[in-house]
Amino acid sequence: MSHGPVEKDPEEWTTGDEPMTAPQESYLRTLAREAGREVPEGLSKADASRMIDELQQDSERLRDAPSARDQDTNARRTT
Repeated sequence: MSHGPVEKDPEEWTTGDEPMTAPQESYLRTLAREAGREVPEGLSKADASRMIDELQQDSERLRDAPSARDQDTNARRTT
C-alpha cells in the first residue's frame, strides 16, 4: 500500500546539482514574489527545493492551507 511519494533529502538526489527545472523556477518565483524576496540566479534543483520549503513555511497563504505541501510535489520531486 502506498502512503504517497517518498521524499528524499535534496542532498541525496542524484540530479540535485543540475539546474533547477522550469516548474521549480516558476513556483519558486511565485513564492519569492509573495514574500518580497529575490531568487538567486543559477540555483540547483536541490537548492531550489530547499528555498521552496523555506518560502512555503513563511507564506501566510500556504501556512493555513492543509494541502500546501502537496501542491508543489511535481515541481520539487525531480530526482
